[in-house]
Amino acid sequence: QVQLVESGGGLVQAGGSLRLSCAASARIISYYTMRWYRQAPGKMRELVAAITSDDRTTYEDSVKGRFTISRDNAKNTVYLQMSNLEPEDTGVYYCNLPVRGLWGQGTQVTVSS
Repeated sequence: QVQLVESGGGLVQAGGSLRLSCAASARIISYYTMRWYRQAPGKMRELVAAITSDDRTTYEDSVKGRFTISRDNAKNTVYLQMSNLEPEDTGVYYCNLPVRGLWGQGTQVTVSS
């Protein structure tokens, strides 16, 4: 069973940056679309960014120009570079492999004002 493990979350001040990583336990990331979701307290999980197997990317409107999704196929890892962070970006960030219905355990991002 393929596993996804996120890392890189933490506490950062508004305007700061973080890079999240999602490592897969098998060579699978290069073949499929990968997604990052986030869930703020009391809110539904929402799609933040996605990258297809041919590296086309899409973003939720509020993060466009601030977040960048990318992949390193050799490391079986997908990244989410987050810049100019805002308190509204606070939440648990999850990596998702939709074709397999797989989710990581999540990593907490907290942005203080």
